[in-house]
Amino acid sequence: MNTMKIARYQLRDVMRSRWVLVYGVFFLLMTDALFRFGGSGERVILSLMNVVLIAIPLVAVVLGTMYLYGSREFTELLLSQPVRRRSLFLGLFVGLGLPLSLAFVLGTGLPFWAHGGMAEGGAGPLLLLLGTGVGLTLIFASLAFLVALSTEDRIKGLGYSLGIWVFFTVVFNGLVLLAIYMFADYPMEQPVIALSLLNPVDLGRILLLLSFDISALMGFTGAVFRRFFGSGLGQSVALGALGLWLVVPFLLGLRTFNRKNF
Repeated sequence: MNTMKIARYQLRDVMRSRWVLVYGVFFLLMTDALFRFGGSGERVILSLMNVVLIAIPLVAVVLGTMYLYGSREFTELLLSQPVRRRSLFLGLFVGLGLPLSLAFVLGTGLPFWAHGGMAEGGAGPLLLLLGTGVGLTLIFASLAFLVALSTEDRIKGLGYSLGIWVFFTVVFNGLVLLAIYMFADYPMEQPVIALSLLNPVDLGRILLLLSFDISALMGFTGAVFRRFFGSGLGQSVALGALGLWLVVPFLLGLRTFNRKNF
């Protein structure tokens, strides 16, 4: 049994849960409502930005944790067969990450297509929004897998996953602001840039806001990124950091899965 067969089975299983359908319909209705209330393509993207940066990590990390715990018996059954652990892990990951990503892309993209939101230069920011959402989906799904594989207790695992979401969406920015306040007498631009690379949600926000001329809404970290990484180099660094955020938890999860005694 190869990776794609496992992924197809998991895709059918995830779709039967209807959570993915609800997730896609949520973005569909929200995006459509923003257009109907008089929003243009860029305004809708800006309105969706905070929803994407908060809702996608939450859904990916919570559903990912519950999904892997719920697949425990299926995983143990397949491991009793001549199946490579790497193939099984990839199949499980694709079976979760792909439907979540498609639900977000279709739920957000279809209203843009229906309302003509991609006209007048709106295609670039839309593609960046969709790419950021897919990236955050895969990153937090990887973190969810790492947590679920490292923690046997389901309640603790879910708690750790929620803690990860709260840290990256709320606590991290508070700690950065605290550091800026405490060290206000020192040059903080380079440390803030380095700290921003440690938060995938913050990186996603910076990438999205850099596509608009709205420096006043970017906050201190975003303004620093705009000044210091205003060229393509800055976006390359941010994209590279997001790539590391996906690869490192994924590889750690794969390593834990290979060593785990089910």
